[in-house]
Amino acid sequence: QVNVVESGGGLVQPGGSLRLSCAASGSIFSSDVMGWYRQAPGKEREYVAVITSPGGTLYANAVKGRFTISRDNAKNTVYLQMNSLKPEDTAVYYCKQTNRGTDYWGQGTQVIVSS
Repeated sequence: QVNVVESGGGLVQPGGSLRLSCAASGSIFSSDVMGWYRQAPGKEREYVAVITSPGGTLYANAVKGRFTISRDNAKNTVYLQMNSLKPEDTAVYYCKQTNRGTDYWGQGTQVIVSS
């Protein structure tokens, strides 16, 4: 059994910052790919950022230049540093870790950007 848990969400004013963390535990030794997705009410879940085991990163255009994804393989943890947050960033953020061809999802952490 693999457990994936996100943390770090909350309420922040526009222009503020948050750092999300996602740790995987259980029968998982390392993840090939780690990524973040988000889903706003009434909208489809969308890709935010991904990081590969060699450390390569990709970002959605909407967050490029503002968000930074990183990983700690020893801890099976992926992070998302979110800067210059906008109201349109408001969503539930989900972590996905891909291991041996299988995707493992967390339950999500809510981010609200509002004045």
